[in-house]
Amino acid sequence: MASYRTHLTVLEQTAARYPDSPVFRIPRIDSRSNEILEWDIVTYSQFWQDVERFARHWTQKLTSCGVGTRSVVGLWLGGVTYVDAVHIYGIARAGYIPQYFSLRLPNPDIIFELLEKSNGRALIYDSSYASTLSHAPVPTFVAIDARTLPDPEVSLPPNRASTNGEDTLMIFHTSGSTSGRPKLVPVSYSWWDFILAKIHEHMKPSPARNGRQDVTVWMGSMCHFGQSFMLAGMIQHGSCTVQFTQQAFSSDELVDMFQRCGLSRINIFPTFLSQHLRNSRQSPKLLALLQSLDNILISGLMMSPEDEEWVYSNGIKLTNCYGNTEVGSMLVTPASDLDTPASSNRTRALTPVPGSNYLFVPIDTEADSTAHAEAETVYANANAQLLELIVHADSPDCPDRSLRHEDGHYHTGDLFVEVSPGRYVYRGRNDDWIKSENSLRCDTKAIEDNVLATCGDLVAACIVTGNGRPSPALFVESADAGADPEKLKRDIIRRIRPFHSRRYMHERIVSPQFVLAVPRGTLPRTATKGNIRRRAVEEAFKAELDCVYGVAR
Repeated sequence: MASYRTHLTVLEQTAARYPDSPVFRIPRIDSRSNEILEWDIVTYSQFWQDVERFARHWTQKLTSCGVGTRSVVGLWLGGVTYVDAVHIYGIARAGYIPQYFSLRLPNPDIIFELLEKSNGRALIYDSSYASTLSHAPVPTFVAIDARTLPDPEVSLPPNRASTNGEDTLMIFHTSGSTSGRPKLVPVSYSWWDFILAKIHEHMKPSPARNGRQDVTVWMGSMCHFGQSFMLAGMIQHGSCTVQFTQQAFSSDELVDMFQRCGLSRINIFPTFLSQHLRNSRQSPKLLALLQSLDNILISGLMMSPEDEEWVYSNGIKLTNCYGNTEVGSMLVTPASDLDTPASSNRTRALTPVPGSNYLFVPIDTEADSTAHAEAETVYANANAQLLELIVHADSPDCPDRSLRHEDGHYHTGDLFVEVSPGRYVYRGRNDDWIKSENSLRCDTKAIEDNVLATCGDLVAACIVTGNGRPSPALFVESADAGADPEKLKRDIIRRIRPFHSRRYMHERIVSPQFVLAVPRGTLPRTATKGNIRRRAVEEAFKAELDCVYGVAR
């Protein structure tokens, strides 16, 4: 009978092998100067002991309210601190099924709707949301640091690998909303076991380290899939993860991580890497540190051509990883490419992860899709065949059946071209989704449809942009040539506010600042059908968008 590992069985084994090795480095901040005084060490044995302590705490709290093991328990946390990590691991160690909610989803109504869909029995929440939870349909608890409380005398279930691969281990959510809320992404034991095998390879230390500990930096919130995925890989190798002070940490903080924490690799979204690459153009010291890294792993978004040129021409080792919440990593830079000359590496060709079963299916070239046209005209060679990546139902990382297409497979909506046998280059999407700066998704068509439905008397046409930005921006062509632009923007925000109140923070347009009014006929369109071209708008109005988002030109 098959036995399926979990992040908990992996952690316990690693804590036994490397009890005194650092698993985390945590910044200790001076409250007056806001400077980092020290990077405190949390060892593997301490982390495991804290996980068990928190598990006993939550077992006592939840059972006293009649919430039995194997119940779904929501965790509404920031997901970027050590205590958050202990809560996340501790709830699973107590025998519950954690359902993760990011603080980027701030509407409690949506939280409880999603809990109801999973038959959730309780909610543990960050103290910052205490005032929003006066009325709750399930028991709620503040995510208190259980290390400050007496350790309850409670017995825990055995920490064993599962033999039932179909059972649900945890629940994530899609990073974008569909029909007003994210979709549930249930994770089974068998699916997660294969994910652990994937990330084991991605996070394998360089042989050149000769046994020295690998050290990386936190990538994002553990309530989203990416950081949970990365941490599970680091733990398998007894490696260390440094907690940043903020996701967009400064280059000075990055240098400090090198000097005091021994940083040896970075897992990061391209948008946040870009600022360090810009700064390295003026800082030989920073450039040398980036060059010394064993690897920089990027995911979620494409690098800009300027950053790509700088990375490859300066010998910075880069691994590109294409993936999403539903499947995890799917395509990666071949390891052999890391040691090849820069000129042969610039196509960014990726290969499928071993053990997977993916289909690359030609898309309908006659499809009436603006997004398709964008992929063809902006990204692809005119003679290249665009292929949609589809995860076959037989692939061990094919997601839960609730997320699959009618044919039983999972359709990613992402397009590639095959540049040589088995090697693919990303060429955009075949739908209306864009990605924010930290790779979270946003359905632009849903926003545009809502604008046209609520502001049809004000707006002749509209398009949502913001790929790689913190949040979307809305371009509108006014129905009335004589309308006051500022009043128009305020009126639009007032009418669309109810729709946006239910969405992730990275999907929201909540300020007139992010509405750009232009004269009718201004926005670039396709020649044949007259559809507004999203990418062309972003390029034509880049200076205006940079100003809106506060980006220095």
